[in-house]
Amino acid sequence: MGGKDEILDIKVDDIKTAAPAFHRESVALAHALTKLKHGLAAAGAPWGNDEQGAKFHTAYGPHVKQIEHATQILVEGLASIHAGLADMADKHIDNEELVRGMFGHDTTGDGK
Repeated sequence: MGGKDEILDIKVDDIKTAAPAFHRESVALAHALTKLKHGLAAAGAPWGNDEQGAKFHTAYGPHVKQIEHATQILVEGLASIHAGLADMADKHIDNEELVRGMFGHDTTGDGK
């Protein structure tokens, strides 16, 4: 798609080519998040139970959940972009035909 005869000149092939990259990156980020969670859980509290360790944990602890939550949002966002691009490409094909009909462009090649 996206040829010289198209009304909207949207490159459907480019959209379809780009969409899987967002899926791959979503999956990769989800795997990295899982690895991070497991690694942090396995590490426990390596900073110790002394006063300095408690201070560190007080400053560090709440940020772990924030980072995990923010990363999960990114995973879902990338997956959503993938789905949106694929859907947009599919809908554009139908829309192209509709627009051609509205502007009287012949899509059958029979001149009618």
